[in-house]
Amino acid sequence: MTRWTSQQVAGLAPDASALAAARRLARPGPWSDTGSTETLLWGKCQGSGKTPYQVSIDLTGPAVRCSCPSRKFPCKHGLALLLLWAGSGSVADAAEAAPFAQEWATERSARATAKAAGDAARPTRTPDPAAAARRLEERLALMDGGMDDFARWLTDLARSGTAAARQQPYTWWDATAARLVDAQLPGLADDVRSVGGAVGGRPDWAERLLVAVGRWWTATRAWAARESLGPAQLGDLRAYLGWSTSTQSVRQADAVTDRWLVLGAHRSDDGRLQQQRTWLRGDATGETVQVLDFAAGGQVLPVARVVGSSLDATLARYPGAAVRRALFVDEPAVADRGVRMPSGASLEDARSEAAHVWGLNPWARRVPVVLSDVRIGVDRVVDADGASVALTGDADVWSLLALTGGRPSRVFGELEESRLRPLTVVLDEEVVGL
Repeated sequence: MTRWTSQQVAGLAPDASALAAARRLARPGPWSDTGSTETLLWGKCQGSGKTPYQVSIDLTGPAVRCSCPSRKFPCKHGLALLLLWAGSGSVADAAEAAPFAQEWATERSARATAKAAGDAARPTRTPDPAAAARRLEERLALMDGGMDDFARWLTDLARSGTAAARQQPYTWWDATAARLVDAQLPGLADDVRSVGGAVGGRPDWAERLLVAVGRWWTATRAWAARESLGPAQLGDLRAYLGWSTSTQSVRQADAVTDRWLVLGAHRSDDGRLQQQRTWLRGDATGETVQVLDFAAGGQVLPVARVVGSSLDATLARYPGAAVRRALFVDEPAVADRGVRMPSGASLEDARSEAAHVWGLNPWARRVPVVLSDVRIGVDRVVDADGASVALTGDADVWSLLALTGGRPSRVFGELEESRLRPLTVVLDEEVVGL
């Protein structure tokens, strides 16, 4: 297997502190019994105790196991071993894996086989159609009432004016969101809370609120006319409102097999829920989809896919018209031949594409774009034609500046309303995740 770059390893870090700690450990001194094969990487890292930590990494996943007590995933030891393997050349290739690494890999394979066999052997429960219809009727009645109440709230907001809305405390927005949660509209509630926070704290609050009001009103009208919507439109509306679609029904509906390029990934944490978005582009289909992972409470997100890698996989797509979500039907395999990053477009072309997407799905929060020949500034991106777009507040500006050095570069990111969140930069055909 081709060894990764240090930037690709950095893209797997759960946070900046874990990456900083890993870089301090990425030297031969603390390590012993290191080695790698085509699929496995292993080593022992001496910590403060007598017994060194055993680190095993499945490079095809990737998946990481460490005997340390850290709750971060991957921990600093796993990241450090990957950095050591990627950069220094001090981790040698081996014909066979160390016993502790091979034992872990065998256990993982056995668990995967047992799970597949168990899923196939598990008897299918016959649902009660009457009970399912009753639950659906109850939910729809709740949602109808919630959307009617929200439409009246929006009418009052329009009558009072957006300036008056800015004078409202955050509790006013939060109370509205709480009623939406009670009406089983959690996705819409999250949007209201997000906009309420922006109205009180962003200089472009008026534009943000005006766009949101249009989005909200469109949702209330679409919900009232849902019987006339097609499956794709209804799928986008359901996703926005927070009415989830079962993974079983997704797996059985719309699947496509392709070689997928990992365009970029982003992690977020609002204090209640962690989310990881991974963007994939099909080589044959040319379609870009997002795979979402969530973790709540003490759970941890899965290890991110390596940005720039290619995966042979079958993806099942959720119903929707644009910016579609997908899930892996089976565990993907790392492809032996990579897929090249798209050549990119100008900002004008990217905005035209985004406008087309929002015409198909007015509730899409972000649109994936690849921009060519752009220069990174401290607060915005400028293309070769002189057009520019502001960066999101959470953009990793200093890493971008350090990587590009002011040179024109190709960038993949998320166009979110009037701002861009860069996730990947291409430097001399090397794909670097942020």
